[in-house]
Amino acid sequence: MSDIFPKWTNKLPSRLLIGVALLATATICGITYYFTPKYTDVGYQPQQPVFFPHSVHADQLGLDCRYCHHDVEKAWFSNIPGPGVCMNCHNQVLAADNRLAPIRESATNNTPVPWVQIHKLPDFAYFNHSVHVNRGVSCVECHGAVHKMDEVAQAKPLSMSFCLSCHRDPAAYVRPPEEVFNLDWQRPENFTKTQGQELVKHWNVNPSQSCSACHR
Repeated sequence: MSDIFPKWTNKLPSRLLIGVALLATATICGITYYFTPKYTDVGYQPQQPVFFPHSVHADQLGLDCRYCHHDVEKAWFSNIPGPGVCMNCHNQVLAADNRLAPIRESATNNTPVPWVQIHKLPDFAYFNHSVHVNRGVSCVECHGAVHKMDEVAQAKPLSMSFCLSCHRDPAAYVRPPEEVFNLDWQRPENFTKTQGQELVKHWNVNPSQSCSACHR
């Protein structure tokens, strides 16, 4: 009596298992590679309630970052400016501009401007802004050239590997303290090997690579 199924079907179960294993491996690799902040967060640019071009305020007009983010040197967070900060200038400059209506309304009602947060770390990750900027780490290292942006977008992944790259070699990222808020400052060619190491030694910068440093 002839076989009901052809002989090639004898290898079908093993081939199916191999196929499923390969598909699962490819899926896991794809998720591991692409479902990371580098691909999911970089480029995030939400629409803000008021168009605020950093390229005009910070670059053309030369406003210091600390005018708006005045807690960045003394607190773990970088504060978002309230309407009073904006109105210090805009009660005279473009005072009746319709684009600034939400700012004037917030100032009148004493309510915060509903800015949309862009740079977010997970709740399980701890980051202190003051510790970094007071040891020569500039805004651009984590946020990119914000002063050149018309609308701010996330430029760096802010992932664990991103942070560890600095913790492992801080000399490549620190700069003289007087240049921290000079966002146009360019690191000289020999800075990493010489002055960077000297600053790290002078400040006794020894960033921890232990899990407990950021996961408290």
